[in-house]
Amino acid sequence: MTKNSAMTVPVPDRRFFLVGASALALSACSGLIGPPDAAQIYILKPATQAGPQGAKVDWALSVQIPAASEALDAQRIALTHSDTVLDYYANAVWPDRLPLLVQTGVLAAFQDSGRIAAVAREQEALHADYNLALDIRDFAAHYSSPDGAPRVTVTIIAQMATAHGRKVVASLTASQSADASANSVDAVVQAMDSALGAAISQITGWALALPAPATP
Repeated sequence: MTKNSAMTVPVPDRRFFLVGASALALSACSGLIGPPDAAQIYILKPATQAGPQGAKVDWALSVQIPAASEALDAQRIALTHSDTVLDYYANAVWPDRLPLLVQTGVLAAFQDSGRIAAVAREQEALHADYNLALDIRDFAAHYSSPDGAPRVTVTIIAQMATAHGRKVVASLTASQSADASANSVDAVVQAMDSALGAAISQITGWALALPAPATP
């Protein structure tokens, strides 16, 4: 048996979501704490900056569902042991697809800032002035040694485009990292919360510094 082995994880019915508090042991030939065939569901809670950090803007924003590779557009929690192989933690999943969770985190950060006239998901058909497109390039725990705690990296490409004409007016690469405190899924998820929160704060601060789009 190998550590962090790739396994097919059955995704439970949403009516029976249970927040997993137990961590998957990552020592050699270890088993799960809890039922061996039950996936633990981990909640992603990005820690973003709280409170206003600048002047309010008078434009409305639509946040698109982030793009992602097929490997990251999933409920499974990704890890790497090399630059060429992507794997997943066994019996550990997010409660929804990663892009939807990132979209929710970005939306909440704009709302919590109290600095924007209106913000909504693209699928809610808000009459927006700007559209924010996101592309998740990295969202994984990266191991430099088999037994050490990994370093998490979150990289998101952001592009702001006018709602009228879809002209891209600005772009940003938000890349943040955080070290997991231990070699466990719990510690990795906490590091992902930290890295994603920093990336989202970077994106919101950049976006809210843009001027209002020109009237068509």
